[in-house]
Amino acid sequence: MNYLCSDCPRLCHAIRNDSEGSGLCRCGINPRIVRAAPHYGEEPCISGTKGSGAVFFSGCNLRCVFCQNYTISRTPSGKIMTKNEFTDMLYRLEDTGVHNINLVTPTHHIRFIADALSSASLSIPVVWNSSGYESVEQIRLLEGLVSVYLPDLKYMDRELAGRFSRAPDYPQIATEAIREMFRQTGPVQLDQDGLLLRGVLIRHLILPGAMENSKSVIDWASSEFSSSDILFSLMSQYTPMSEEFTGEYKNLSRRVRQRENRLLINYMKDCGILNGYCQETASSTEEMIPDFDGTGVSAT
Repeated sequence: MNYLCSDCPRLCHAIRNDSEGSGLCRCGINPRIVRAAPHYGEEPCISGTKGSGAVFFSGCNLRCVFCQNYTISRTPSGKIMTKNEFTDMLYRLEDTGVHNINLVTPTHHIRFIADALSSASLSIPVVWNSSGYESVEQIRLLEGLVSVYLPDLKYMDRELAGRFSRAPDYPQIATEAIREMFRQTGPVQLDQDGLLLRGVLIRHLILPGAMENSKSVIDWASSEFSSSDILFSLMSQYTPMSEEFTGEYKNLSRRVRQRENRLLINYMKDCGILNGYCQETASSTEEMIPDFDGTGVSAT
């Protein structure tokens, strides 16, 4: 089976078959999964005490030069799964006692996932953990299937989005997608233990030397939603990877400075965003990145 793909905002019409594709994501129709296991590195309302059931997909429809998971986003890897194998994997993960099923970087397999979730009977929330670069039409495929949306909002600066992620239209695409996510879920709902049952948690990764972009992201979130509508996570965990950044990417060769982080935390508070999370710069380590070793992918 082959088809010409228009499943993400790039509308590249690349040829995809069951196992591979010619587009930017380089993925076929069926997803490659590199890890499916309890994960404790998310926000407390996602990870809780028992972990979040994180399913990591290979490939990505962005090309961020600073990608923290470049080993799986740039090169297809992992086990190719049929729909039945995928749903069986979700059931096994649910049986470990995790608080939710957390689909990480799933955008380029949205049709496959929507079909699989439609036939599954999970008893815990499904979390859509994405880059934010997805169309409103895509997100509408998930209505009634996803309880928690965990999108990035990487940029409000078109030039920066084009330079760092080859997606100058990212600000418009991502903000429209987040509005649709909120339309579906409504304001955040937490259980008695502080776990997120329903709603939108917007994440923003601070990039070194890009303070104005971060302020613009905070401005948009604070003007678009009331403080009780959503959760907001300001992350300072940016970690330079092995690539040597020079020239226009020079700032990306360092971590976020403590002063930058503190200024943005204060700016977020001044803008009225009080419902959410921030990080200390000490969290900027490669320990935040799990091993993509196939854990939990196959039945034992």
